[in-house]
Amino acid sequence: MNIAVCRNPPPAQSAARPSRWRASALALLCALLTLGVSDPAAAANAAAAANPAAATSATERLHALFRDSWQTELAADPLGANYLGDNRYNDRWPDLSAAGFTKRQQHDRDTLAALRAIPRGELSSADQLNYDLFAREYEQRLATQPFKPWLYQINHQGGIQTLSEVTELLSFVTIKDFEDWIARLDKVGTLVDQHIALLDQAVREKRTQPRAIMQRIPPQLALQTVANAEQSPFFAPFKRFPDSIGEADRARLSAAGRAAIERTVLPAYARLSKAFNERYLPATRESVGINDTPEGAAFYRERIAFHTTSSALTADQIHAIGLAEVARIRGEMIKIKDQVGFKGSLQEFFVFLRTDPKFYYKTGQELLEGYLAVSKRIDPNLVRLFGTLPRTPYGVRPIPATSAPNTTTAYYQGPAADGTRPGYYYVNLYRPEVRPKYEMEVLSVHEAVPGHHLQIALAIEQAGMPDFRRNAGYTAYVEGWALYSESLGEELGLYQDPYSKFGQLTYDMWRAVRLVVDTGMHAKGWGRQQAIDFFKDNAAKTEADIVNEIDRYISWPGQALAYKIGQLRIQNLRAEAARELGPRFDLRRFHDALLGSGAVPLDLMEQRMRSWIAARKAE
Repeated sequence: MNIAVCRNPPPAQSAARPSRWRASALALLCALLTLGVSDPAAAANAAAAANPAAATSATERLHALFRDSWQTELAADPLGANYLGDNRYNDRWPDLSAAGFTKRQQHDRDTLAALRAIPRGELSSADQLNYDLFAREYEQRLATQPFKPWLYQINHQGGIQTLSEVTELLSFVTIKDFEDWIARLDKVGTLVDQHIALLDQAVREKRTQPRAIMQRIPPQLALQTVANAEQSPFFAPFKRFPDSIGEADRARLSAAGRAAIERTVLPAYARLSKAFNERYLPATRESVGINDTPEGAAFYRERIAFHTTSSALTADQIHAIGLAEVARIRGEMIKIKDQVGFKGSLQEFFVFLRTDPKFYYKTGQELLEGYLAVSKRIDPNLVRLFGTLPRTPYGVRPIPATSAPNTTTAYYQGPAADGTRPGYYYVNLYRPEVRPKYEMEVLSVHEAVPGHHLQIALAIEQAGMPDFRRNAGYTAYVEGWALYSESLGEELGLYQDPYSKFGQLTYDMWRAVRLVVDTGMHAKGWGRQQAIDFFKDNAAKTEADIVNEIDRYISWPGQALAYKIGQLRIQNLRAEAARELGPRFDLRRFHDALLGSGAVPLDLMEQRMRSWIAARKAE
């Protein structure tokens, strides 16, 4: 995980922690049926009852493996630990050397072997599910390794060039907090040199990112190669000491931080800038599709399966789904255009929405206050749609200036696992003149509540689940839920203004367009401009947003497919439940049941919810 894992883990990290459904529940069921077992869960529970000592042994071994592997991975990924609020490793960075990658890959193989040594049949049905999901995680990691995703480590939306943004996750309260940061500053040089080695290897193996997006990196590096230490973003913590730290300690810590930045950080970023600009950038590829890299077509198929949690969907099928959704939503947009009395074409209506000043705030502060007001309107109405709400609060924050020009309109950062840090809804205040008011309601529903914050906080609060499940991030479930949540706006009292409703349709269209342009670029030979033009022709989003989005899809193949695929599956389940249960359908209970397991693959989500529907019918 990187410091903004919920909104944009870079390709190398998202591929280093993948999970593919290698043995679906259906396949497991068929295998047991072949052996004459009609109900695998019942059979496992019966076996546990018949031999409780063996079941306890298997259960204990399983949960010990969960705990041990989780702790090993937190130690290996200090930034991921920071994201979860674990500050035990605040004096170090991840090891991205060749030896470090080899060590983690061996850990994955050893962990999977240890899991296979545990007799699955001796576990309860709940732990059989945990077993299967854990196996899926490690099988996926091993399956992804041949594509060397770590060589695509550099990412224009975040990475080594914005490393200083980790301070958004850290608490600088005690002297030790500052001393840990100084220790990290002294080790930045090693981490930077490891990234340089990855860039050089990527050039040798022709596994570079496209030049179109890598041209965004030099201005980001320029923010790190400053004239003196106190201008460095890494010095920011020394400008906001808490009152509990006295003047003498402040002076000592500031001097040590300044020295570490001068001695290590600034020279390291000078080396990185030189390596990037002189060796990597000139060698980047002109094409944008991942299929133009070694084993790229197979890598994209693997990314589709990973992000959609379905190996059955092909790029051609997803492309067709996207075109059908684009046509459907376009018809809804035309109805809104006609409702507000606009006389021109849909394209002319898009231009009107992008350019009329009444749809935009003039300052970043006004925009921030607008987001805060929207969030306050949503929160009280959640009880209409949910029986269980998270205890963990969320806040609204501006996206840091170091990444704001090159990142999305907003993103969500999850809370600390121990409850010591709330979730945060980050909003982009850069160039408020391109951030339309009519998108603010739908965006807040997606990123905060009832979207990401509600789902992720509820999952983290499920103390009875293993840590790897409480923090699971199956993209199709997590992003599918957030996109489905956008459709709940009217039931929450939102989208009363037709332009705000058009904003919701714009966001739905945005995700439908993704299916077309992502598969277009990575499987069908589309160029960057072709993708931008298709987006502009079908959505009212501003050109700045569209370009940022297309560049995101270029650097992160397949991730954008998960939103619409997940949303459609959830919507179909809701319609099925309403149809099957008739007047007994309770939307609050449906939502609670859907969210009760945390994030899971889509096929498992459907099995669970159909079991829930059957149980409700039998009541």
